[in-house]
Amino acid sequence: MTADGPLSGIRVVEVATFIAAPFCGTILADFGAEVIKVEEPKKGDPLRSFGTPSASGDTYAWLSEGRNKKSITLDLRTPSGAKLFRDLVATSHIVLENFRPGTLESWGLGYEDLKQINPALVMLRISAYGQTGPMSQMPGFARVAHAFSGLSHLAGMPDGPPVVPGSTSLADYCSGMWGAIGVMMALRHAEKTGQGQYIDIGLYESIFRLLDELVPVYDKTGIVRQRMGADVPHVVPHGHWQTSDGRWIALACSSDKIFARFARLIGRKDLVEKFATGPTRIANRHIVNEAITQWAATLTADEAVRACNDAGVPCGEIMDIAQIFENHQYRSRNNIEDFADKKLGSVKIPNGMPKLSITPPVTRWLGPDLGQHTNEILEDILGLTENEIERLRNKNIL
Repeated sequence: MTADGPLSGIRVVEVATFIAAPFCGTILADFGAEVIKVEEPKKGDPLRSFGTPSASGDTYAWLSEGRNKKSITLDLRTPSGAKLFRDLVATSHIVLENFRPGTLESWGLGYEDLKQINPALVMLRISAYGQTGPMSQMPGFARVAHAFSGLSHLAGMPDGPPVVPGSTSLADYCSGMWGAIGVMMALRHAEKTGQGQYIDIGLYESIFRLLDELVPVYDKTGIVRQRMGADVPHVVPHGHWQTSDGRWIALACSSDKIFARFARLIGRKDLVEKFATGPTRIANRHIVNEAITQWAATLTADEAVRACNDAGVPCGEIMDIAQIFENHQYRSRNNIEDFADKKLGSVKIPNGMPKLSITPPVTRWLGPDLGQHTNEILEDILGLTENEIERLRNKNIL
């Protein structure tokens, strides 16, 4: 394990709000990149007040997702603020932004403007619908992206309305991850050629790309998949069942061999004889699912999970966050980090991902105070004096 992260020496300027592009910044910062978050003076990132407030005044969402970043305040709408931003970009490798398309261009800070001062610059641009197309100027958040991508249509019970697919911020987090992948590939290209580029991601695209066989199936069959609750169209059994103690388990028999094991486990060899192949089980899913419903009702969740795992059948309990906090697998993998914060004391946050064997992610500090690093950055990187910084602050540029 090394002291410096694999991205040590990479400077990132993050001029973005909420979660999508900033989550890319969090990933990069967890692995050692110097991420300088540019925030609006006095107001800061709206994520600071989004969600549950902490004793520090900022929300827990900010403390977790703003971690390892340096905060500088800068009014990009002013000529002086825009100049300082350009000077900062000139010394950096990556810029992250998620304004509505055209906003940075209206301030003279678009990609074409910035690459003139830094030809190797890599710029991540995340917006609701991407930089191009007839809908590019429309606003949108993750919930709208879930709807437009096709995901919300699939979430819910067959006879019920579409529901939130787990997290209201799923598209934001997915876009941040896609962004990190794109940034790393573009950075590699820039290192080899000296040529920068921008990465263009629409929130809806990050989810649409994850919807397995939806596209080719519709193209070739005309089938429009509908809501199926916990079921899936192409594998049976594959769903959720309630156990005798009122808890729920998730069961996945994704092959004929696994189903045969499960049928023997529950004492229903007849199911293998009748429905040995996937297509026969799909055609008779109600019979197979009912057999599992009856079996699950005779066992507690712990008993069902143990029996399945002993038989080589993938199964797990559907857990809430309280159970996750107590789970030995989460603890042994250190998925939840206990961080000692100067203001809050001990606070638990989700640990960084992915796990690298030599250069793992490291949390150095939680989300900083608004403008906490302004003087440090302007003095150390741009060479401004204390008097110059104070004059900028008096003009509300910082």
